[in-house]
Amino acid sequence: MTVTTAVDDYVGQFQDEGFLVVRGLFGAAEIEDVRAEFMALHAGGPIPGHFEPRSRQDEGPADPLHSFPRVMHPHRINELALRYLLEPRLRGILENLLGEEALAAQSMFYFKPPGARGQALHQDNFYLRVEPGTCVAAWIACDEIDRDNGGLEVVPGTHRMDLFCPEEADPELSFVREYVPPPPGLKTVPVDMSPGDVLFFNGSLVHGSQPNRTADRFRRSFICHYVGRSAERIGHWYRPLSMNGDRVPLAESEGAGPCGTEFDAAGPH
Repeated sequence: MTVTTAVDDYVGQFQDEGFLVVRGLFGAAEIEDVRAEFMALHAGGPIPGHFEPRSRQDEGPADPLHSFPRVMHPHRINELALRYLLEPRLRGILENLLGEEALAAQSMFYFKPPGARGQALHQDNFYLRVEPGTCVAAWIACDEIDRDNGGLEVVPGTHRMDLFCPEEADPELSFVREYVPPPPGLKTVPVDMSPGDVLFFNGSLVHGSQPNRTADRFRRSFICHYVGRSAERIGHWYRPLSMNGDRVPLAESEGAGPCGTEFDAAGPH
């Protein structure tokens, strides 16, 4: 993959392929701060509605995601998460990609510890239900990310397609139920990343990840979703903000939900 820096080049790549990697947008010290903040949040225990680790006494091996579930909407409870959601470096790129003012709709943090399942191929706007248009994700790598520890895979070209009706995923490989197979003639492309790299991608782009098959490597990532100012509706789960932090109410769209319907309904991934 060729990394581009000129605005016309990266906007063109995003339009053609549905995704763009900007290498080294954040420095090593910044990413270390993000990792430290979320590891401290984990050590501090549950935050109802946002981060709810749990222990299981079931027979068989423990699920790593019970101890390290994802953090949902951390920007609502954490100053550092809010600062990165509204980061001017992201804003500049997003507004070029969107062609208009960006609104911040969601944040998440994934720990994805060793042994964790992945997330089957899916489309983000299946959950956000942005209308008209779609969302754009900014996926910030907080570790060295590759095939072994469950890096992302994307299906270029699907960003030009409508939302698909998902099939049921393999629960041995995915913590969520929805699975969108690559359409005929298209295939997955792996996206390896280093800490501080940011993957931007269209909300209709089919993407997902395999399990973390390592014994000692996390695959941590801070993920934000944005919409254009012209959006009129979004799912009630999301509460868009301007990039200055002001609330921007939008009408509620139908059929929306959190990013991924989990096989284990006891709590978040």
